[in-house]
Formats: sequence, structure tokens, C-alpha cells
Amino acid sequence: MTRQADTPRLAGHKLVEALIAQGVDTAFGVPGESYLAVLDGFHEHADKIRFIACRQEGGAAFMAEAQGKLTGRPGICFVTRGPGATNASIGLHTAFQDSTPMILFIGQVASDQRDREAFQEVDYRQMFGPGTLGMAKWVGEVHDAERLPEYVARAFHTALQGRPGPVVLVLPEDMLTQPITAPVVAPARPAEAAPTPAALAELRERLVAAKRPLVIAGGGGWTPAATIALQAFAEAWQLPVGCAFRFQDLFDNAHPNYAGDVGIGINPKLAARVKDADLILAIGPRLGEMTTGGYTLLQAPRPAQALIHIHAGAEELGRVYTGELLINASMSQAAPALALLPPPADVAWRDWTVAANADYRANLQPTPVAPLDMAEVIRLIDAKLPEGTIFTNGAGNYSGWLHRFHRYTGLHRFGKTQLAPTSGAMGYGVPAAVAAALLQHDRWAVNIAGDGDFLMTGHELATATGYGARKLLVVVVDNGTYGTIRMHQEREYPGRVSGSDLFNPDFAKLAEAFGFAAFSAETTDEAGAALDAAITVGKPALLHLRLSSDVSTSRSTLTAIREAASQRLRQGG
Repeated sequence: MTRQADTPRLAGHKLVEALIAQGVDTAFGVPGESYLAVLDGFHEHADKIRFIACRQEGGAAFMAEAQGKLTGRPGICFVTRGPGATNASIGLHTAFQDSTPMILFIGQVASDQRDREAFQEVDYRQMFGPGTLGMAKWVGEVHDAERLPEYVARAFHTALQGRPGPVVLVLPEDMLTQPITAPVVAPARPAEAAPTPAALAELRERLVAAKRPLVIAGGGGWTPAATIALQAFAEAWQLPVGCAFRFQDLFDNAHPNYAGDVGIGINPKLAARVKDADLILAIGPRLGEMTTGGYTLLQAPRPAQALIHIHAGAEELGRVYTGELLINASMSQAAPALALLPPPADVAWRDWTVAANADYRANLQPTPVAPLDMAEVIRLIDAKLPEGTIFTNGAGNYSGWLHRFHRYTGLHRFGKTQLAPTSGAMGYGVPAAVAAALLQHDRWAVNIAGDGDFLMTGHELATATGYGARKLLVVVVDNGTYGTIRMHQEREYPGRVSGSDLFNPDFAKLAEAFGFAAFSAETTDEAGAALDAAITVGKPALLHLRLSSDVSTSRSTLTAIREAASQRLRQGG
């Protein structure tokens, strides 16, 4: 009997079989003639893997990025050459900055047409990196079809090992039509770095000597077991824990040790606490611009606070910040090792931790706003939907209400509940919510989107209805402006508005055209009734919230920002 490995198969079919061998059951993309053999492979194996055809490559790449966050395995995206790859680059960049495992497969011109500027030809090694300031960890192009399974296996390992991230694999279309016999490779098990006993001993010594320590957790590569260990470590040592920008679901926000999120719109008291800490224990985050308040909460390159930085990527340690102790370790190894460190009989920072949590809880109290209070809308969504609901957002001031007032559960309880781009990519939230609804159909997915944010990828509502999404709610916060830009304009050039006004459609009617149920509200009471209807309608739903353009952030209005800026200018500041 002939072994399967010896039976010639089209390389395009073998690629799909390699994905199945890696445990992939869903891929996202936009079809293209450059990888027809792969599409035929998806048809051949439709009982084991599905191909979700999206409406634009940017949306497809965002869905794959969300898939990587949700599963901890590389999200899979297929696009065609040239324009397709260019459109998909936004999702690739998001995966890079968010440390999310992802593989972008790009159809390429035939090998005998390379380097002639053939139709839609691009050199993707130049376009996408790699490098620590690039868009991919590795860019490979397969010229020998027999080596295709090898390249696929390498792509999975590279995406998962060290600091997780995106990989690009380029597929010349003539290569995909060649018959090959090479066997597929077993599922990737990435190598994991562990902290050394000496490093752990020094960490313990420095922590025992501290008076005001603060943990900042973030980054990629976290597993449920690792977050359980993080919580056990924090409890044993009575440590306050803050979560890096848009990694709020790494620690249960209802836990008495939780200090809040260290990112845009940070609680001013938490910002002061970060500065006042005498030891920062950063477990996993890159300590990028958003988490460090533009590199002001922690001064680069040498913070005023003592810094212990644990990160899965050796290239990240010392790249921006030097510290007392730098530890190269994956989160799956670092967190359990920390949980085993014996705490002292008593700690000097007990009151510090209690106060940090009290500051966080006080920050949950909003200033009431009429007629439509976004803080109350978030509270209503939390009250009406079950724990474990997945929340998504893109970029914009509207996300501040979600980040501030929603209390994320630790991912060890329900899995990921926060899908949001640390890269600040607008348009991320709708595709991420669609992906969540299609991948984990037993859980609710809620997207909070600004009006500008929504229209960048709102066409992916068609993907949701086309592939049978059910528990999906999109909330469009419509204030008729690019809110973040307008806020910055009022701060720097008060009263001089340029380019930030929006001219919007009726979002409810637009959603109905895509097959969604749709509701609108202009008051908090109307929003509550609309939420009840949206949750019980039995199909994807959109809630259109109309706000005044003066509503800017969860802490201020455009009027207040403009007046403060004008006063500063009058005083010559």
C-alpha cells in the first residue's frame, strides 16, 4: 500500500493539509487567481477546514490577527499579490506590535516572471521586513514545491517562538500547481525560555527589599495556566497588578490586587503610582509608548524606578530600557516560576496594594452625562450579557469608556475577552468581532466602534451574515467627528477645526442592508431598551448611538479642552 507521503499531491492541496496537521480549522482571506490551487485544496478538505471569504484584505488580516489572540496559535490569512498584500499589511503591522502569532500567505507571480515587474509583482522581503522595526518576524518565499511543508512548519515555529508575531510566506502560483510527495510536518511545539535559578533568586531579593513595588503585565504568549500563576504570585506576595495597554484581560479586574490599566486615558492616580513606585516588575509587555505614557511614566533609557523586565524576546530586553534585572523567558515558564517563589512572612507594601485597588475602584465612578451616558451604556451591556463576552474595539476616544468602565475577566476563566489593537489601528474592531463570533459561536462578541472607525471595515458585516454569525452586537458611537484628532486639534489649535468632521450615513439602515437587526438611540433609556431588543432578536444586531460632538472622552468635553487650551495660549504657555 502506498504511503500518503509518497502519493503525489498538488502543492496547493498539500499546503491545506499542512494547515490541518497544525490544527487549523479556519482560514480567512480574499480569493485571488494567484493561489487558485490552494482554494481548490480548501474545497478538497472542506470537511476539516473552512475558508472564510472576506470583503477586503484588511478585514481578513484583522480577523486572522483576532484568531491568533483567541487561540494562541497563528491566525491564518490568504491574500493575492500586490494590492491584496498591501491591503493586508495593516493586520500584519497590528500583529507585529501586539505580539500576536499570525501567518500571512501571499500568492505571487509565477517564477518565470519574477523581477520583470509583472502584473501586481512586489518583493515582499523588502516590503515587510523582517526586523524589530519591521512588519514581520520572517518573510519566506517557496521556490521548491517539495520544501513547502518545511516552510509551513518553520512559519508556525517562528510565529510562536520567543516574542510571538506575524510571518509572511510567499507562494509563486506555478509552484502551487506542482505535484509533490513531501509529507506534512507535525504540529509546531515552540521552544520556551525559562528563567534561571540565579535570576529568580535575584528577583526575589530585589522584591523583598522594595517598599512600593508594582507589577505591569502584558504582551503575547500568555496561556490560561500562566495567568493563574500570575494571580497566585500576586496573591502570595500581596502585589498590586496593572495591565499594559489593551492587555486588561490578563488579570481579573475584580481581584482586590488589581490596580487598573496602564495605557491611554490612564487613571491619573495610577499614573502617579507608577512614577512613585520604587520597583517596576514588568512581566511580558514591551513597555512601548502607550504603556509608558510617551516614555514619561518610565524615563528612557534608565527609569527612576528600579526595573525588572521579563520578556519572551531577547531582542526586546534592553532595546529601550535598561534595568536592574533583565530576564529572557516565555510567559508560560516565567509566571509559574514566580508563583513558586516563597514570599516573606510580611511585606512592607500591604497598604500600598490596598490603596492601588481603591484608586481603581474609585475610577469606575463616572460623572453622569445627559442625554446619553456612555459609561451607563457599558454598565448596561455588562449587566445584560454573560461573563466571558468578548469585547472588541479599534482606535478612537470612544474606546476609553470601554477600557475604563468594563471589568475584564482573567483569560484563565473564559479565554480571551479583550480584542483590541495596541498598534492603534482604526477599523480593527468590526472584523475582530466577526472573527470571534464565527470562531467561538457559543460566546457573545460585542464591538464598540466609533463612527469613523466603523466605516473603515463595516462592510465585513456581510461576512458575518454570510457565514452565519449569531451572538454578535456592534455598537456604533456616532458623534460626527474623528474624535481623537478633534481632541488634539482643540488642545493644540483651539477652535481651528480642519479635516476631522465626518458626514455619516444612517448606520441602522446600513446595517439592515447587510442583514443585521438594527436599533438607534439618543438617550440612555432608549439605549437600554434597544440593547434588550438587540440581545433577544436572534440574529446579529447593530445599535446606533447618536452623541453630541462635544462628548470627547470619559473625562472631558471638547468645550472644556478648548477653553483650557485657549487660556494656556492667552497666558503664553
